[in-house]
This record gives sequence, structure tokens and C-alpha cells, in this order.
Amino acid sequence: MLLSEQDQFLSYNGEVLVFQLSKPKPAEEADDKTMNLSVRRMAFNRDTRLFVQKSSGVFSVGASHSKIEIICCSCTTDSRTGIILPCILLKKKKGSSVKYFLLLLHSSNQFEPSFYFKLDYELKEDIRLFAGPSLLWRHANKLFYISSNTCVVQSVPVQLSSIVWTGEIVGEGTVVLGIRAACLPEAEDPDRFSVSDRAIWGSEFFGYAIQTQKMLTGTCFMPHAYSKVVSSVYVCKSERLKKQLRISLVAITHKNQLIWFQNGVTKGVCELPYEKPCSVKPALTSSNDLLFVVSFASGNSCVIQRRDSLQVASKWQKVKCVLVDDFIGSGSEQLLLLFKDGSNTDVLSTFKITDLGEVNYASDISYKHDVPAAEGLQENGLLTVRALETRLQAGWASVRELQQHLRLQKRVILESCRALIDLVEERPHILPNSKEEGLVSLWDDVENPADSLSKETSLESQVPEHFTEELWQRVVDDSLVVGVKLTESFYLSLSNVSLSLVMDQDFSSISPIIKCQSKIIKLNKAFSALAVSSSQIEPPPKKMKLDLHSKNDLKKEFPKRSSRIQLEGAKTVTAVTSLSPLLAFHRVCCVVLLHARKQNHQNDSLQQSKEITLLCGKILLSLEDISNGRYSVKMLRDNRYCTGSMEDILAVLAVSVQFSFQIVSCDCTLTPVSSWLLGEMECTPFKEYQDNVFCHKAGNIHGTIFNWALKNPFEGVLTIFCRNLTVLFQCLYSLTRILPPSCRVKLLRSGSKGVLTEQLALALEKEMLTLKNSLFLKEAKAENSLAWGNESGRTISNAPLASLLDTEEGVQQFRKKFQDEREESVQSMNQTMNGALYQKMALKMAEAQLSSDMIVWRLAKS
Repeated sequence: MLLSEQDQFLSYNGEVLVFQLSKPKPAEEADDKTMNLSVRRMAFNRDTRLFVQKSSGVFSVGASHSKIEIICCSCTTDSRTGIILPCILLKKKKGSSVKYFLLLLHSSNQFEPSFYFKLDYELKEDIRLFAGPSLLWRHANKLFYISSNTCVVQSVPVQLSSIVWTGEIVGEGTVVLGIRAACLPEAEDPDRFSVSDRAIWGSEFFGYAIQTQKMLTGTCFMPHAYSKVVSSVYVCKSERLKKQLRISLVAITHKNQLIWFQNGVTKGVCELPYEKPCSVKPALTSSNDLLFVVSFASGNSCVIQRRDSLQVASKWQKVKCVLVDDFIGSGSEQLLLLFKDGSNTDVLSTFKITDLGEVNYASDISYKHDVPAAEGLQENGLLTVRALETRLQAGWASVRELQQHLRLQKRVILESCRALIDLVEERPHILPNSKEEGLVSLWDDVENPADSLSKETSLESQVPEHFTEELWQRVVDDSLVVGVKLTESFYLSLSNVSLSLVMDQDFSSISPIIKCQSKIIKLNKAFSALAVSSSQIEPPPKKMKLDLHSKNDLKKEFPKRSSRIQLEGAKTVTAVTSLSPLLAFHRVCCVVLLHARKQNHQNDSLQQSKEITLLCGKILLSLEDISNGRYSVKMLRDNRYCTGSMEDILAVLAVSVQFSFQIVSCDCTLTPVSSWLLGEMECTPFKEYQDNVFCHKAGNIHGTIFNWALKNPFEGVLTIFCRNLTVLFQCLYSLTRILPPSCRVKLLRSGSKGVLTEQLALALEKEMLTLKNSLFLKEAKAENSLAWGNESGRTISNAPLASLLDTEEGVQQFRKKFQDEREESVQSMNQTMNGALYQKMALKMAEAQLSSDMIVWRLAKS
């Protein structure tokens, strides 16, 4: 098919659509009452380097005594489906009546009429197609538009001289950027402006949002000073930051320039190689270069490249049109230049495809001497396979190195566990040969290891022979709870107490260390609540510790004041771990180790502590015992009390999470809370701890422990020990149903304020005592260093002052004594301190202050 001046070209999904108007063949139509609008889909063949036709379609238009023309075509969004489709605008003129048709082209090459409208004038200026499909144009300095939703021509109440851009803006929809006469302030006298000022303020930019019918300020696009010279604009990016519109765009001017603006500020300028630029469009190539294609009225085109600066990358002459799309299917965009050909040969016979890089196809290039396609592909494939093999070998070498490192790391961990077990069980441990293990020792070999362990032996000799009262285990849901009951006197000398579980069997394939979480629980009859503190978490490779303090927990830091406090019972340390992994061994024996810092208290001196690890015993776990319920928690009702043992209560608390809620009522008393616990929740109190009740209600709530403490009839604190958040929400939902609407429930994040206040007082007292001991120690050191001064002072006669001043010898003796006392005074003010002693003092003060700060933070959160 030969080309004509009416042909229109459009790129769509990597194809070139060629629209042509023609009369039907004589065999199809005998008269001139119809015209055919045909479309041909052309695709580029990389083997033949030519465009070939894939499919075609025809649409008949009635043309009785009418003239039909193609006005424009573009790709727009169909608002019904959100799919981008080709859109064609046709004009049908009959006498003075002008009728316009908007057609959509579907993938089946079927044309669908979208809407039509009539005008008493022809569209000639600033015709734009946009989403909908919709159409806007300028006529007599007014803006008109029509959409497929309304099919009615509407006008915009603004005067404008030109439209430079139409497109989508974030948060505004379709926006028209135009130029209009400047609106000068009424109070200003036009004669006061200079010639340059009039030239600048004679026109201005403005934006108009079609959907919202809102005016946008033009300064967010470009300064008004450019409104006299800008002819076309392309908006690259638009976004909103802190409710402020930020826009990046390029504009071409009548001064043959391309200018890059960002947020209304000029960022770059490039001189164009030809005159009268008329349009600009972007292209993103395979090298991620952003190109701007500029077309000129003379039929020339050029490409501007934006890297460090704007510069002309290439230019061409006698270009019919420039299309941008992925024509070769590489995943990036290329430029398709269709050149003017006076011979009017077949469609797309003279063209060039390029991305200004590796892609370069042209109709006038001979490919006769090129390598055949099959051979070229085979060679490229061979090179690709070789490169992939090299990368695969390098990756496999890295994997083998990592596997070797993991095996070595595993052997070191297993050997460390065996050494630890042998150490606490007082068995000799023979270290493997470092050469056999492939290791290099980082320490010097020790000939007599007994000397190096003398200090540890002397410290551990102070540990009592019977420091534990009981070792027990319980199974709660999918958790194993192991508890060690410590004697009160031994526990008071410890800090940072935790448990760890190590499998006693020699498993070569797994690590014997069992991940667990430690808790310290104190059940005090005199205390109404089972207080739980926030967790102290160590780095993930180590065990996790959760220290549960009661109001007497800080008392252990003050052995001098322990006689003033009546502590009941002993402290229990628990370790909670997942039960399922252990059941895989059917029968497993675990060593229970106690980790703590042992403190030595000396009179009028700083406290010294050392980390110790002690063997508490072993536990045996078998699937048979668990199936028989040997270690299950048994909480039964007996005469209105819960008969659970102490170990059962501690096991439930160990796997539970504590939440405290302050409940305040202004209108009525909180008597319904107690009734709710004993009635709807089916709770019974513990016989030894009657302020704490156990929930026997069937379902997920079973096993929850409550503590209800009334401060006064209108205020109380409800503490809930539950297994998970689901149970907590169920309890709160049931509670809110019985509370009056005026009640206020507040989560206490760090426990009771009264307990925290007492803990803060004890922590501040400890901080004061630590500072006092440090100062007394420094004073004692200073007195010892000045002992020589006191000895010399005793040699001086203690005669009366009057008798000393009677003779010259007495005056000299008095003067010498006075000078010695003055020197002693100066020396006592300038005493230095040993570095190791100062380090111990500073560390002790920092620990005391940290403890106080943590309690203050928890108190502020409550």
C-alpha cells in the first residue's frame, strides 16, 4: 500500500500502527458514500531487519458529499477498563457543519465509536487527547473539553493564549498547563513598570485540574518569566512532599533552547541545532539514559542526552515522524525514525531504529556480509555458557568454604559444651590436638593449669555444699519448665542469676545447648501480688534471662540491712524451653547449670563479684512419662480453694506473661470485679496466697491467674498472668461487659507504682552507700600515706606556746612545726588514687546509678 499525506503513525506495545483513509474498491462499493479507515499492525523482524505486517482492520465511515480527515491519534486510558488503547479523532465536514468522531481500536483490530459531537467551527489549535478517552482544544482563547462519560462539550472559565502540556499530576488528576495574560495587581500603575518588567509580567503560567476544576499556581512548574518563550513542555516527574507539589520537567522555547526545570528552578540549558522546535518526548534506553527527542517544524529531529549536563547526542534531517517504543523486544525503549521518501513506496520502507548505543538498525544498511543469524546466536550462546560456568565454579568454591567453616564452628561449640559439663561435674577433660582440628592456639601453652585455676578454686570454695533445696520439672502445654529452689542465704549473695540446660548425651549432629528463657520468681505471703519485672535480654547467641523481682528483690543487694527484713520462703529460678524438639529423642537427659555472679562483702570496702557456674543436677525426660501425665500441672478444687502445689504455681507463672490494669470508677464501687472472678470466670483462690485466684473455666482461659488488689472502693489494680494475647483479650472482653460504662481501664506497663517507688528508694540508698564506701576508702588511703607526717609531729615538744616564743630556739621550732603542718595540709588536698582502685569505684557507681535510672524509667512508664 502506498503512503499518502493523510497517513498517521502510532507506536503501541512495540508495534507500529499505520492508519490510512481510502475509498473502497469498485467491487466493494459502487458510489462515493463511504470511506474506509484501515489500520495495519507492523512489527520489526530482527532476522530480516524489516517491518512485516502482523494483522489489519477496516472501519467504514459514511461520506455522502462529505470530506473526512484524520485529525490526530494517541494512546489513552479507557476509563471503563483501565486499559491503554489507541484512539483516533476523525473530522467529517459537510458544508459549514463540522462533525467529529472519536474511535477506540481494540486488540482484535475492531474500531469502537466512543463519542461524537458537532461544532460550527473547525478544530485547529492545541488539540489534545487524554484519559477517558477525552478531548480538549483551544478556540478563541478559550478552553473546551469533552469526555466519553458526559459526551457534552464543556468550557473552562479561563482565558488562555496557548496550551503547552496536558497530563496527569499526582493528587490532581488531569491537568492543563497553559499561558495567559498576566493579572497585575489593581493598585499598581502599569506606567510604573519598565519595558523589561512588562515583557516579563505580560503573561504567566497557570495550571487547571479538569476533574476538580481547581486552579494551580504556575510557579511550581516554571518561573513566569519564561511564559513568553516556552512553546512545549514535558513533565518528567511529579510528587507531593509535605503537601507541597514538586515537579521536574523540560521545556522547549522559541529561542531554540531546551531547558530543564526542577521545582521551578532552572537546572540546565541546551542550545538546539535547528530552528522552530514544536514538540518534545522522552525515551529511556537500555543504559538507563534519559533522552529527550525534539521535533522541528522543518522536518528535522534531534536527541538531547541528560547526564552531567544537557547536550545534543544526535540529529537527523528530513524526518517524517519519530516514535518511541520497544520495537526489538529488548525490554527498553528505542527510537524509530521514519524518513521522508519522495517515491511513496510501501509503508516503513525507509527507517532507522537506534538507542544511541548498541542498537542500530537502518533500512539503508547492507547486511549481506554479516554472520548468519544461527551462527551468531550459537557463538553468543557458547560465550554465555562459558561465563556462567566460571561464575558457577566460583560460587561452588564459596559454598564449600562456608560449609567447611560451619563444620569447624560446630566442632568448637560441641567441644566447648563437653568441657563445660566436665568442669562442673569435676571430671578431667582432655582437649583435642589443635593440629588435628585444623586450629591455631591464640594463647601460650600453660604447663601447670592448676596455678591458673587457683583463683577460681578459692572463690568456688566459698559456695556452700547444699545451695539448692529442690530440683523439679513440669510440662505446661508445649513448654518444659525446670525449676531450682535456692536457699535464701545463698541467693542473697548472688546477682544476674539464670539457668541453662545442656543435653548430657553425645549428639554429634546437633548442638547440646538447649535454648531457654530464665525467670526468677519470689512468692511472698506478705505481698499481695506476684510481681514480675521487665525482661533483661542478652544477645541472641546467649541464653535469655527474665528477672522477676518482688518488692524485696533489691533487698539482696544490702546484706547489712537483711536483718531488718523478714523474708519468707526461698527464691526459685526457672528455665522455660520448647518441649517439641526434645520429644524427638524419645528419652533425653539434661544437665541443669546455674549461672550467677558471686559477691564477696567486706567491711568498709567495695564489693567484689565473680561469674560462677554450678551444677544443680540432672533431669530425665521421656515420652512415656509425659504421656502418663507424670509432669503435668494439677490444679484442682478442694473446699473453695485451689490445691495446686508450689511447683505447679511456679510452672504456670513461668510460662505466663503479666499484665497489670488500673481500674477506676467515679460513679460506683468496684464490687462487680470480685463477683466476676468468682462467678463468671470460675476462679478459686490459692490456699497459701488467697489474694491470687486460678481460673478453672473451660477453654483457652483455663489456667489464667488473677490478682485483684483494691486501693479503695473506687480504685483497684487487676493483674493477669496469661499464656498469650488471645487469652488476655478474651479476659478483657468478658471484664468490660460487667464494668459500668464510666469505668476507666489503664494498662500499667511496668507494674505497681507502690512497689516501684519502694524499689527506687532502696536503689537510691544503695547508690548513696556505694559513694560513701568509696569516699571512706579514699580517706583511709590518704591517712595511711600521711603517716610519716604524724610521726614527725610527735618529736616536736608539746611545750606551751608562750614558752616557745620566749627564746629564739623556740621560735625556730614553732616555725618548723607550722611549715610541716602546712605541707601536710597541701599534700592531703593533692592526693592521687591508684588506677585499678578508681576503676572499681567508677564501675560500682555506674552499676548503682544504672539500677536507679532503670527503676525511674519503669516508674515513669507506669
